[in-house]
Amino acid sequence: MPPAKLALEDGTVFSGENFGASGEISGEVVFNTSMTGYQEILTDPSYRGQIVTMTYPLIGNYGINPEDVESSGLKLAGFVIRELSRRRSNFRSTEKLEDYLASAGVIGLAGIDTRALVKHIRTAGAMTGVLSSTDLDDGSLIAKAQSSPGLVGRDLVREVIPEQAFHWKEPLSPWAKLVEEQSEDPTEDAQPHVVAIDYGMKWNIPRHLADLNCRITVVPGTATSSDVLAHDPDGVFLSNGPGDPRPLDYAIGTIQELLGKKPIFGICLGQQLLGLACGAEIYKLKFGHRGANQPVLNKQTGRVEITSQNHGFALNAETMPGDVEITHVNLNDDTVSGIRHKTHSAFGVQYHPEASAGPHDSRYLFDEFYQAMADG
Repeated sequence: MPPAKLALEDGTVFSGENFGASGEISGEVVFNTSMTGYQEILTDPSYRGQIVTMTYPLIGNYGINPEDVESSGLKLAGFVIRELSRRRSNFRSTEKLEDYLASAGVIGLAGIDTRALVKHIRTAGAMTGVLSSTDLDDGSLIAKAQSSPGLVGRDLVREVIPEQAFHWKEPLSPWAKLVEEQSEDPTEDAQPHVVAIDYGMKWNIPRHLADLNCRITVVPGTATSSDVLAHDPDGVFLSNGPGDPRPLDYAIGTIQELLGKKPIFGICLGQQLLGLACGAEIYKLKFGHRGANQPVLNKQTGRVEITSQNHGFALNAETMPGDVEITHVNLNDDTVSGIRHKTHSAFGVQYHPEASAGPHDSRYLFDEFYQAMADG
């Protein structure tokens, strides 16, 4: 493989080998601690504008297949790994990882000491970097990293949302899909009707809602409250998505106008936007939470859930308004992991209960949302 380099804005440079597409890209350098699920990570729109480093040392060992995607394509800026597997062992695999990245135009870097990179990010914090297979001059790359835009203050949601509303029909399991294809219109009488506001939504979320026999209409993240209510929903879902939620005034305003009108459930960015709409403030974490092993305490039940997380911002607990309670906390750093409005039917969590790929401890949240819609 040809040479490539990753240069960070603080002057640190890592040299390795290029795989996937060639070229040059800038982005915020972050890491994910999941041992599996690299395909889900690659297709998660929440990684828009980021160069993702995998801490697990061997990546690509089970290849790529068309069933495990979480969006219509790869949304991340770049991909960094320790070792690219030379063999893919999985009966479902249809493509090699390196070919998948190349066809999507995503630059990969292999052969670096990812442990050293992750330790550096944990100490210094997530920072902007430049990944290149064309410019191998350290000074030039560092200068580019220092002049590249970060994530703070940027609206990345507009880069990943769908252009128009559509109806979601794909179920959670292949067997359910077979049954659906054999029926005339299995969603016609399905209840309740969920309008999912897509800020960069992982597809396993509407799959879970479909598994509950919900009828799902997906609308772009720029939808107004009038747009949402025009679909006559029984509940409104706020999806995950990329970047800093603070510039998303249009989304915050929509949620404020929907509060009290319909039950609301938010995941990840959706929870952050719900908190902002209620009057809380938000801040950027030093290096974020990205992985499938984050312990979260459910303060209402006292149970600990192992959760899948992917976010670089968090709600400030000290600014939480009186009509909002904190329902979940991250046990690693006590950050807010769940909120619930005390008077309106609205709640959210800072992790992924759809958990693809990851643990399934938090699937009950979909049942709670379903019950909230049934209760009206």
